[in-house]
Amino acid sequence: MMEAKIKVDDLTIAYGDFVLMKNVSFEVKKGDVFIIMGGSGCGKSSLLRVLTGLVPPAKGNVFINDVNFAKASQAQKDEVMKKCGILYQSGALFSSMTLAENIALPLQQYTDYSDKLIKELVSLKLALVGLTGFEEFYPSEISGGMKKRAGLARALALDPEIVYFDEPSAGLDPISSKLLDDLIVEINQSLGTTIVVVTHELSSIFAIGTNSVFLDADVKGVGGIGSPKELLKNPPNQKILNFLTRGEKGNA
Repeated sequence: MMEAKIKVDDLTIAYGDFVLMKNVSFEVKKGDVFIIMGGSGCGKSSLLRVLTGLVPPAKGNVFINDVNFAKASQAQKDEVMKKCGILYQSGALFSSMTLAENIALPLQQYTDYSDKLIKELVSLKLALVGLTGFEEFYPSEISGGMKKRAGLARALALDPEIVYFDEPSAGLDPISSKLLDDLIVEINQSLGTTIVVVTHELSSIFAIGTNSVFLDADVKGVGGIGSPKELLKNPPNQKILNFLTRGEKGNA
């Protein structure tokens, strides 16, 4: 059995008295491209915030590389997150910095590498995402798809074991979205990076997902777990079938 990189155990997420989800349990194995999916308001982004330490759970545990992240000290969380990268919806690049400066930032903050080595690593990461030659460009000078790829290069700067994606296809045209999907699969397969993706885009879900959790807003919890293709083939309930077919087989 593959090693679990992330283990979510009986998780409850709440905002004050409002319980968003409860009794959520699943595992992300090493090397997975794990999809967090579900309809609007089911708690996908909130779950990602818990996994990345931005929001504490109301109940339950989250183990990342065997560290109980939900109960860890800030210093322990910082150590865990050094092995994680995050690509936000917008790319979240600093607009006043060139792409090279954006990608160099985590290397300057968290390593004692020389300027020469950092420059070489920045070029390597940009080449990895197909942006060789764009080192001196500013975010305002490149397209939305290129911003996402530059954001991914920065997320990969410290060679993370886990990379989180928050709606990577948001705002992209179908071609750019497909290129980003291909890049995610390539990084997963060539580097062995474990990847967690929050998305509702069916094309991406089936193209890249090796495992998934479906969040159901009505039951405020897990509606199904498994590879997206297997869930489509043998849906555990009508809601998952509707979601994965956009209702086209809903009355079958």
